[in-house]
Amino acid sequence: MPMAGSGGGSFEMGDRVTRSPQSRELVRARSLRRALERGASPGFIPPGVPNPVVQPSSLSWNFEKTISEKTNSEASAKKNGKKTNPEEILNLRRQYLEQIFQSSPDPIVITNAAFRAVCVNQEFQRMFGYSAAETLGQPIDELILPPDRAAEAQWIAQCLQRGEPLTLETQRRCKDGALLDVCVSSSPLIIDGQAVAFYAVYRDISERKRADALSSALYRIAEKASAAQDLQQFFAAIHGIVDELMCARNFAIAIHDEESGLLNFPYFVDEKESAPAPGKLASSLPEYVLRTGEALLCTPELAEQLQQRGEVELSGPPPLQWLGVPLKVNQHIFGALVLKSYSKNTRFRERDKDVLTLVAQQLAAAIDRKRNEQALRRSEVRYRSLVQTAVYGIYRSSLEGNFLDVNPALIGMLGYNDPLEVLALDPEKDVFVDTAEYNRLVDEFRRTGRMDGFEARWKRKDGAIITVRISGRAVAGGDEPSDVLEAIAEDITERRVLEDQFRQSQKMEAVGRLAGGIAHDFNNLLMVISGYTEVLLYHLNLGHPLHAKAEAIQQASDRATTLTRQLLAFSRKQLLELKVIDVNAIVTDMERLLRPLIGEDIELTTSLTPAIGCTRADAGQLEQVIMNLVVNAKDAMPNGGKICIRTASVTLDESYRPENTFIKHGPYVMISVSDNGQGMDRETQARIFEPFFTTKEKGKGTGLGLSTVYGIIKQSGGYVFVQSELGRGTVFTIYFPRVDEPSEEHGIAPISPSTAGGSETILLVEDEDSVRQLVRETLESRGYRVLESANGDAALALAAAHSDPIHLIITDVVMPGLSGHELIQQLLPTRPTVKVLYLSGYAQEAFATSGVADAPRSFLQKPFTLQSLSRKVREILGPPTN
Repeated sequence: MPMAGSGGGSFEMGDRVTRSPQSRELVRARSLRRALERGASPGFIPPGVPNPVVQPSSLSWNFEKTISEKTNSEASAKKNGKKTNPEEILNLRRQYLEQIFQSSPDPIVITNAAFRAVCVNQEFQRMFGYSAAETLGQPIDELILPPDRAAEAQWIAQCLQRGEPLTLETQRRCKDGALLDVCVSSSPLIIDGQAVAFYAVYRDISERKRADALSSALYRIAEKASAAQDLQQFFAAIHGIVDELMCARNFAIAIHDEESGLLNFPYFVDEKESAPAPGKLASSLPEYVLRTGEALLCTPELAEQLQQRGEVELSGPPPLQWLGVPLKVNQHIFGALVLKSYSKNTRFRERDKDVLTLVAQQLAAAIDRKRNEQALRRSEVRYRSLVQTAVYGIYRSSLEGNFLDVNPALIGMLGYNDPLEVLALDPEKDVFVDTAEYNRLVDEFRRTGRMDGFEARWKRKDGAIITVRISGRAVAGGDEPSDVLEAIAEDITERRVLEDQFRQSQKMEAVGRLAGGIAHDFNNLLMVISGYTEVLLYHLNLGHPLHAKAEAIQQASDRATTLTRQLLAFSRKQLLELKVIDVNAIVTDMERLLRPLIGEDIELTTSLTPAIGCTRADAGQLEQVIMNLVVNAKDAMPNGGKICIRTASVTLDESYRPENTFIKHGPYVMISVSDNGQGMDRETQARIFEPFFTTKEKGKGTGLGLSTVYGIIKQSGGYVFVQSELGRGTVFTIYFPRVDEPSEEHGIAPISPSTAGGSETILLVEDEDSVRQLVRETLESRGYRVLESANGDAALALAAAHSDPIHLIITDVVMPGLSGHELIQQLLPTRPTVKVLYLSGYAQEAFATSGVADAPRSFLQKPFTLQSLSRKVREILGPPTN
């Protein structure tokens, strides 16, 4: 016969049964065994109910066999002729049912028709806290029914009196006042067709209810995280959800801001305290949870122990209970969730700590996501503000030729007032002056995905032409139908005017260097020419036939000297003049000028491939490019080195792909300038062509040298690439489109640099033989004793071997081996009173940068006249003693 169960159905073999703890079952089993041994009668049959007449039962039990087995002899029972006593069978049945009743894992109560308890099992007593003596005879509703469920009790009574079994989920009250969520299954006990009693089976479903409530709470937290507009609304919603799970009248959220290092309480609800001000991490209970990363259920006693151990510092008396759990995401702890109880009627348990830990996990993930969303929104606002207030034009356009978005600066740059006007423009036709520039821009973006420093000319609404510098990248369009171009456009029209001025200044600096280098060789030649011409004029009478010719030579020499000196202070500015030029011829002409420019401690070589073809460029600008690159290489080798200029004819195809750079396929004339100097790192290489970027010390460069190179090459339709490694030198490679046309004549402006006896001993040091001979002869003709040497090392040896005084040293500044300055520095310790006269074809500025600015103020620039030499020597030595 099925027996009514707690689930509202029937209990049959095979249904799942949850066993009670073993220790409880053992206690019950021992009690029942003692009752059976004493022959105690079942206690669950109401005494007022008459014993029913033994009738055939629907339970198929063979009690006779059971009793005979109990006497250990079925045969003995037959021999004695004893039959099974019905009373004995009924007694055995009662014992069986008594054990089932008491061993039930669910609380069971039986009441009489007036709903007074007449029998309860041990589980009922354990769950509700009443003893059997406190329960029996009492109205069951007064014991365990909550006061607010009187209507429910009335409905249950009506159902049972009608003979209707029922099952429902409700709440019942324990002796200590605690409410339990239970599933009640109740049914009438019918004898002879009448309901003489009722029974009820209770199943504790509190854990299931809590699990359901927790699951619902976690779901609602995730839902609120998506719906709440800000964290304060979200925190208030979380407070309400937690309050449904446990008493959360005092609720706080603490969050540690890593940037400021402060602990904040963005949400704080408390009966007795106000929200703490943001402060540095200290040793309070929330910081303890942050520090340990573990949940804490703290009582005043535990708080006192923690304080004695120095783990926390309490600013006042702690609450009766303090419950805190960490807020962490991916093992990163950033806050704490805190509950407090000031009432004895509100107690937190370990299971509350476990529940709050689960809530905190969900809450932490939601807070982290919410904070990220807010940070993203703030970032978007800042980004939008940055774009809208930027002084540079910023735009997005499709590669098909439509503006998608523009900022106010771009609208103003193009001369419009309404963004819709700009969005309606076709960049290729309405903005770019030269469609080829637009096509190059798009090709560059398609190939490399980015563009840095692309210069183009744009048309304004009023027809004015402006020069812009475009940088940006091509990105996936997302919601757009195709790829989009994001770019920044800078109006550099005015800057170009200034850069032209700076370029002129930089050109003059380069020409000054060139003049200084030329002076060393060219002025030596002028020195010999003018010097011996002066000697000839001295020995030729005015009527001599050769006197006029010698004067002509002297005049030409003076003119060359004047031109040389003018070149030191002036650089002629040339207009752009594109012609078909022979690159090899340009490099060959420049080589003669570059050798004195770089100095004697640097070796310059050229490797020119014959018949490489021509290109269309400005010869003067190409010379400027080569000069700047050579000067740049020279500056990278302060201790000397090698520079090599190469030319070649190349054809570039798909196999040649410079890193992150587009180059059109086809035939080119290649020029490379390489050195074995200091080299550059990748960061420097990425910026070397930027205007005003320089690695030189302040005052040593304008930062426009390589940007000028880049601009000239780009304007000529060429390309420039750089390869460099620290400590291994640098190679600049230039590609100019090759043209199949003969070269045109081009002129180069003439470049030339700008400008008494005794018996003392003079040490003359000059590496140029003809100049040394001329100076020696001049000085000896004035009565001086001259010791001559061709270099610094020989001069040191000669000075060491000469025991008599040396009154004056005349030395060239730049020589192989020891320079003039280094020679003097080594001679001064042994001859501290010696006087010095420096000779050089370099300008005074170049002389100063050679490191001899601290020498005695005696300098004679080549070429000089023999009379000037005589006067200078006498001036330094002072009046003659004889």
